[in-house]
Amino acid sequence: MTFLERVTGSDMTKAMKEFEARAQALPPEYQAAWEDITSNLWIDANFTGRSLMPIFESALELLEVTSADGHSVEEVLGDDIEGFCKSLVGEEGAKTYRDKWREQLNRNVAKKLGGLI
Repeated sequence: MTFLERVTGSDMTKAMKEFEARAQALPPEYQAAWEDITSNLWIDANFTGRSLMPIFESALELLEVTSADGHSVEEVLGDDIEGFCKSLVGEEGAKTYRDKWREQLNRNVAKKLGGLI
C-alpha cells in the first residue's frame, strides 16, 4: 500500500467493492445479513475504518462458507446480529472514538489527581 492510498483510503474503497461483489454472490438471506453486519460494524470504526477490514473479511468468509454448507443465517449468526457484531469487534479490539476519548480523559484525570492524593 502506498502512502497516497493510505491517505486517501482508496485501498479501502477497493477492498469494500470486492467485499460487496462477493456478497452479491451469496443467497438473498445472506446478502441481507451482510448488509446488517456492515451497518452495525461501521458504528465501531476508528477514524479511517481501517481496523475493520480484517473483521469484514472474516465475517464475509464466514457467510460464504456457511452458505456453501447449506446452513441458514439464523443457525450461524443467531437472532441478534448486532450482538454478533459487538462480539466481533470486541475480539478484534476495535474501539470507538468514545472509548478512546474516555481512556484519554481517565489518564489525564489520574495524572492530575495523582499529585493531589
